[in-house]
Amino acid sequence: MVLATPNPILRGEKIDSNIELPTIDLMGERKKVCKEIVKACEEFGFFKVINHGVPVDVISKMEEESLSFFSKSEAQKKQAGPANPYGYGSKTIGFNGDMGEVEYILLNTNPNTIAHYSNTISNNNPTKFRCAVNWYIEAVKRLACEILDLMANGLSVSDTNLFSRLIKDSDNDSLFRLNHYPNTKDMDTSSPTPPPPMDVAHYKVGFGEHSDPQILTLLRSNDVGGLQISLEDKVWVPVPPDPFAFWVNVGDVLQALTNGRFLSVRHRALVTNNNNNNKTRMSMAYFAAPPLNAWVSAPKEVVTHEKPRLYRPFTWAEYKRTTYSLRLGDSRLNLFKSNT
Repeated sequence: MVLATPNPILRGEKIDSNIELPTIDLMGERKKVCKEIVKACEEFGFFKVINHGVPVDVISKMEEESLSFFSKSEAQKKQAGPANPYGYGSKTIGFNGDMGEVEYILLNTNPNTIAHYSNTISNNNPTKFRCAVNWYIEAVKRLACEILDLMANGLSVSDTNLFSRLIKDSDNDSLFRLNHYPNTKDMDTSSPTPPPPMDVAHYKVGFGEHSDPQILTLLRSNDVGGLQISLEDKVWVPVPPDPFAFWVNVGDVLQALTNGRFLSVRHRALVTNNNNNNKTRMSMAYFAAPPLNAWVSAPKEVVTHEKPRLYRPFTWAEYKRTTYSLRLGDSRLNLFKSNT
């Protein structure tokens, strides 16, 4: 969970920059790509995709609009908040006391919601902001559906649209989040020297350790690092920034849909004092989620005698309520374990 403390990184944590995270070329041979995605989801719950088909101009226009908003004065930005749950937020994450060194915009991907909040987020030209968001969401949603179909194919699920259909539904509950992390030159300098190989002078948690509750996340950031994923033995792996690629996070719902075969990756974002670069980190995250009334239940192809059903069927609304009731880093899927 995110803790409001000047030294949130615990002593004894292991940081390993030598672990190579999987990169998947979506232009590769389909059967090979399916196998690579399944392997990445089983081992890491996380991978990078290149040749993803999202137009460069769609990405650049969204980044331009985002930076334009975050460069405003604090008073101007607060006119678009507080995030309850949508709109502009700063420091406070969720409803249960979690804090981080981050400011953000959170939106439901419904066009009506986007149009409503565009008026306060970009009062000079709300149409420009609204169009940039809608174009970006449309492009990354197509990418998410393609990846989910490849996953189903790789798992030999007979209905290869089973996962993607959940987010194609017009009532899907998907979210779009813009995160902006500050430069930390003025941070408290009393924090201990970080463990190698992290070459930073000081650091704080921008967004604390958690897994994403949705099906999957498509994350794109600028060329400033800070993202880390956690392996089972609590080794943290820094994620190299790549503004031309997308990172894919397996979420809790996808772990349930694959009967635990895919891992919902735990991750966090750090902010650092980089004296050689005043550039701040900004990320754009699309959280693909099913409709509130959709049932989450693993298909028969991933439930076997050797691996019986791990989680009882539940609706996304039920799981979402549970998520909102807990702190950011608390375990959630264990509450839905099957009794059989």
